[in-house]
Amino acid sequence: MILSKPDFMALAITFKLAGVTTLTLLLFGTPLAWWLSRTRWRFKFLLEAVVALPLVLPPTVLGFYLLVTLGPHGLIGSIFQFFGGNPPAFTFTGLVIGSVLYSLPFVVQPLQNAFTAVGNRSLEVAATLRASPVDRFFTVAIPLARPGFITAAVLGFAHTLGEFGVVLMIGGNIPGNTQVLSIAIYDHVEMLEYSHAHWLSGGLLLLSFSMMLTVYALNRRFRVVQL
Repeated sequence: MILSKPDFMALAITFKLAGVTTLTLLLFGTPLAWWLSRTRWRFKFLLEAVVALPLVLPPTVLGFYLLVTLGPHGLIGSIFQFFGGNPPAFTFTGLVIGSVLYSLPFVVQPLQNAFTAVGNRSLEVAATLRASPVDRFFTVAIPLARPGFITAAVLGFAHTLGEFGVVLMIGGNIPGNTQVLSIAIYDHVEMLEYSHAHWLSGGLLLLSFSMMLTVYALNRRFRVVQL
């Protein structure tokens, strides 16, 4: 068999990391995106800049500061130690924290755009029918923004699959623990095992392309329905 046991373990860790990261971002990114799409706060652009920062920040820079913060002598790492836990650096928890921060704009921005496109008309009609703000959010805003949710989920998952710099800095390269697929590919290239690298890279390429096809096909379908 071309792929080794460590390759399959890296594959499992990568999909687990992408799944946990995407669910976490959808859970916490949805209220943030809703607030950004509705607020008239004059300094809103400051928070939008923070959300978009990972788009332009080198991954190694973000990974370095996460390593300093989550390490045993860092602010968050020392808090973990104070309560008897282990610092998140070089653990799966550290990988999740780094991936959530690095993939934040790929989930929040599509959701923010979708909520903005919903507009006020449907929500005002629901309000005249005595729907509470919570009802309007869950029964009007979220169903109308479903193309944004699909795009955000696929982009967040796909972007996490291909992470390299952040996960290497905060998680290291521990097989069976923090070694993800992108790092396994790099290891194979370093050892001149190009056939292994081809199998892993080709699989990721096909998967990423399939997810993009799904996004564009579903968005096109939703636009047709709206017309």
